[in-house]
Amino acid sequence: MSASTKSSFLQIHPDDNVLVALQDLPKGQVIEWNNSQIILQDDIRAKHKFFITDLKVDDEVLMYGVLVGKATTPILKGGLMTTENIYHASQDYSFRDVNYQWQKPDVSAWTNRTFNGYHRKDGRVGTANYWLFVPTVFCENRNLDVIKESLYHTLGYAVTDKYRSFTDQLLTAFNEGENIDSFQLDSLSAIQPAKNRAFKNVDGIKFLNHQGGCGGTRQDSALLSNLLAAYADHPNVAGITVLSLGCQHLQTQDLLNDVKKRNPAFDKNILIFEQQQSQSEEQLIKEAILRTFVGLTEINKIERAPAPLSELCVGVKCGGSDGFSGISANPSVGYTSDLLVALGAKVLLAEFPELCGAEQNIIDRCVDKPTADKFIRLMQEYDAQAHAVGSGFHMNPSPGNIKDGLITDAIKSTGAAKKAGTSPVVDVLDYTEPVTKPGLSLVCTPGNDVEATTGKAASGATLILFTTGLGTPTGNPVCPVIKVATNTQLATRMSDIIDIDTGAIIRGEKTIEEMGIEILEYCIKAASGEITPKAVLLNQDDFIPWKRGVSL
Repeated sequence: MSASTKSSFLQIHPDDNVLVALQDLPKGQVIEWNNSQIILQDDIRAKHKFFITDLKVDDEVLMYGVLVGKATTPILKGGLMTTENIYHASQDYSFRDVNYQWQKPDVSAWTNRTFNGYHRKDGRVGTANYWLFVPTVFCENRNLDVIKESLYHTLGYAVTDKYRSFTDQLLTAFNEGENIDSFQLDSLSAIQPAKNRAFKNVDGIKFLNHQGGCGGTRQDSALLSNLLAAYADHPNVAGITVLSLGCQHLQTQDLLNDVKKRNPAFDKNILIFEQQQSQSEEQLIKEAILRTFVGLTEINKIERAPAPLSELCVGVKCGGSDGFSGISANPSVGYTSDLLVALGAKVLLAEFPELCGAEQNIIDRCVDKPTADKFIRLMQEYDAQAHAVGSGFHMNPSPGNIKDGLITDAIKSTGAAKKAGTSPVVDVLDYTEPVTKPGLSLVCTPGNDVEATTGKAASGATLILFTTGLGTPTGNPVCPVIKVATNTQLATRMSDIIDIDTGAIIRGEKTIEEMGIEILEYCIKAASGEITPKAVLLNQDDFIPWKRGVSL
């Protein structure tokens, strides 16, 4: 798959018994393949697959060179793969003590390159400089919303002014008796990076609204505390304001203890406000704004400075995936991952339900047996938990995934795993565990877009590369998210949320390696503040804690 090729179909791996349509192919078209002819039995839409051999019931379906399903009915050569004629299947996996040899890419062109980041006192380097608001319980969400509205619009971080202006125009037109149904929508202007920020070196003020901290189980609150502590300790965060009610399960001291346990050298400014000890809600909010404002003046003194690329920590994620995800965007991000690892940086791959079918390859790449054993244990525990409530990894693909060619979870997963490139797996992290080792680490999270990005940032990602074939507006409060489209149609249609287009690979105009290099260059600029990803421009600050229930 490394070489560009102009074709209407693609075989991903020599062992595959299916081909992927790169464009719409009509029923009856004759496909020349390996000195033989395949007559298409159905219309094959782009991104979907058709078979190159006849299959009997329970015959194996291979993609990416591995088992991804089995036939439920006899299938003719040239037939369309559907949810009706195959079902999910994946190979068993175990530790095999493979002596994995990685061929590092040539990174000599980046050996002396740097990015301009924010250097923290503990030695880590952030790609952004944020002030973070943290509620210990959902009861404080409304107070956070009031503070957010005040600070965002006054200090220049709001991105909704054009919608407020549009609504004002609507109201004026309505009051003047105009026909609202015919009101022109094109009066909205594109969102640009904020230029009227009061604090030029403060990239944002972020708010972690959530629904936890009390009720539920004490274990839920303890896990939430670890997550909030991880965000407070994040390299992109310079200061924190904590809002507490007072009587909730997650006590402020528990959060502070978890912060210190995570990082004994933690020395950031934490401001704490407890409503039940306050004279009034108004007094609480005013004091929180006042003291936070003072804190903002302090972190505004921090400036970007050069840092080696080895200080980057990049999470890789996919969401709204399609049949091109494992062909264009994911392999391109995978090559970027290999470049980063070769440069001594950290790369995080999460979404354990979307590693189903790719387990053996990952296990074979683990640097030692304890690392492999931890991955196997977390995968098996997670899968067993899903089956215990009548679900399973096989139920992961969404209707949108299936509609665009991802028929089984193993197909989706083996394509999703391409984001991790080919480097060895140096560590396996449970949810909220911090990354400590250079190289590729696995992070146990659900496949759910926001739960996964939330967990990846908690482990220390300072940038996230997020591939999508259908389009998704997901972002993260403390970690800039870069959107990578699998196809040009999406990149054009949803240009307001997409940063990078890998559709040239599908058209045979660029190689995976060429796109991977472009993505790395974008990462360097984004990490330096030279480019602002669309998710950051739009304040797409999605945050969903995982309660460790079944979430795929």
